[in-house]
Amino acid sequence: MQLKILLLGLFLSLCSATAMAGSGHDHGHSHEPVNQETAETNATKIIAVLVKKEKLQESWASTTASSVEKRVFKGTPEWVAVFVNDKITDPAKQKLYIFMTLGGDYLAANFTGE
Repeated sequence: MQLKILLLGLFLSLCSATAMAGSGHDHGHSHEPVNQETAETNATKIIAVLVKKEKLQESWASTTASSVEKRVFKGTPEWVAVFVNDKITDPAKQKLYIFMTLGGDYLAANFTGE
């Protein structure tokens, strides 16, 4: 009987320790909405990462957002930052759209805005 009580106490202690360890930590995903200025800053950082990973040409690194606004896609609001790069010769690829959650986390990037 004492062993069962001891094991139950140990089990409950482990459960509560696990719950406490998982609460209140920040693992890099924003859950609170960010303002427009922060969304623009995040989008600029995203471009820097895409340039570093060679997903975008180096000339994108010096661009600034021409607009940042909230849009709704498939019923979900998102931040969309638009960057224009006149150094790109293909007109269809001069405008880059960066899509982020309202918390400012990267979702996607493309040249169509869709």
